[in-house]
Amino acid sequence: MTTARMWALDIAERRRPWIISLKRTDKLESLGEAREILKFARAQAKKTAPNLPHPQLCLDVIEEGIVAGGLAGVLKEEKGFNDIILSETAKGLVHFFFSQRATTKVPGVTDLGLKPRQIKKVAVLGGGLMGSGIATSLVLSNIPVVLKEVNAGFLQQGINRISANLKSRVKKGSMTQEKFEKTMSLITGAVDYAEFRNVDMVIEAVIEKISLKQEIFSDLEKICPAHCILATNTSTIDLNLIGAKTHVQDRIVGAHFFSPAHVMPLLEIVRTEKTSPQIIVDLINVGKNIKKVPIVVGNCTGFAVNRMFFPYTQSAHMLAVLGVDIYRIDKVITSFGMPMGPFRLQDLVGYEVSIEVGKQFVTAFGDRTFKTPLTELMIENKRAGEKNGKGYYIYDEKRRASPAPEVKEIIEQARKNSKIMPDGKPIVVTDREILEMIFFPVVNETCRVLDEGIAIKASDLDVSSVLGMGFPAYRGGIIFWGDSIGAGHIYSSLKKWSESYGGLFKPSAYLEERAARGIPLSAPVAARNFGSRL
Repeated sequence: MTTARMWALDIAERRRPWIISLKRTDKLESLGEAREILKFARAQAKKTAPNLPHPQLCLDVIEEGIVAGGLAGVLKEEKGFNDIILSETAKGLVHFFFSQRATTKVPGVTDLGLKPRQIKKVAVLGGGLMGSGIATSLVLSNIPVVLKEVNAGFLQQGINRISANLKSRVKKGSMTQEKFEKTMSLITGAVDYAEFRNVDMVIEAVIEKISLKQEIFSDLEKICPAHCILATNTSTIDLNLIGAKTHVQDRIVGAHFFSPAHVMPLLEIVRTEKTSPQIIVDLINVGKNIKKVPIVVGNCTGFAVNRMFFPYTQSAHMLAVLGVDIYRIDKVITSFGMPMGPFRLQDLVGYEVSIEVGKQFVTAFGDRTFKTPLTELMIENKRAGEKNGKGYYIYDEKRRASPAPEVKEIIEQARKNSKIMPDGKPIVVTDREILEMIFFPVVNETCRVLDEGIAIKASDLDVSSVLGMGFPAYRGGIIFWGDSIGAGHIYSSLKKWSESYGGLFKPSAYLEERAARGIPLSAPVAARNFGSRL
């Protein structure tokens, strides 16, 4: 401040020249060089943000300032800002910004005056990809972790995974070697429950097997202290089943991280009708402390994110067996703004996982699921996606994907097995129809999630769709985008497709009502008792 004051006095008393920054040109390259730099920047912006107008606007403003002077650049900036602030992109981003900051406000929980308890130590059960990722998130926020595995070999593999996660930060320069060693010292390995007697929270992250989880939670009830939070990272299994053999269901909660857990920002907090509000308050605070965005949802198959998006892959598979090229489908979806298309995503996740998760949804929502033959045919042909470098795409040593021509025969076989192509001929659809046939069922299922009280606020599901599934933030989230399309068009389209292709497209009662009455999908649901699900 003193230096700035002396500088200003020097200018006022003419001991130093008064240089107006808008008129400075001494740091600029020649006009030809500047335009080449801007040309390169435009190409980069178009490549990394093809659907966003504001990077190009910023470059236009810079160019105007270089060519016509600083004042002209400022005037163009003002006009451009006034225009773009009214755009759908700006509205979507503003909506997402404020929605993200409202997720921790949970009626009936955060308004009770409860204070979060301090979580001094957390135990993580399972050192696989999810467990090690969760442990990494915790130690990065200086929370000591007990990592338990079934034997010393698996335990060392889990610790090695955590070490690798942290070393990648050292390699990138975002963590010093000293900090790495200090963070690793927060991890205690265990092959029994001896260290669990003084932990404040346990996060179970073992395989999705109900009997195993029931056994684990029965053991945790006996061993852990009475205040300990008992959390599961399950992505689909009903929490009431997991806690069925315990007497502490008020302490059981879902802490669903998304893979990779130390990178993905969403934490889906799942509560049953018995989960204590204090447990929810504690877990929301843990989420914030480990730099996650916590979303509180109710208990059902798939919870919120996986429940909303199960039609995403199923719709894509239906289109594939109806004769639409899978690479065209993926291109349409990525052009819309998703990080990858449904077939590229399935290669990443793995086919066995897809089949197991699919079984859960078929059991729970059999009237509106499509059982694809394609995934099992891929496994029969010894294709496993990224795991063995051969899926719908072929992968090189750097995991770069390119279409696999030999998959065409497998897809043809799936089409023959399904026998749903009209008159045995591929359907003809536009890119817009592909987009809508994949995302309208997602909007429809999200409406059911709202209607059933699995989520209280539509904005929470918008945030979940962006942070959990990669839905483009500049489109505001799945419900915000649905409202921009209009409930009427979504309903009429789904009704038409359901008559041709079945229950996967059947409009929900919520969507039908909103379309008939002209009410936005995001408008609050009429007052109800959410206790049964939330």
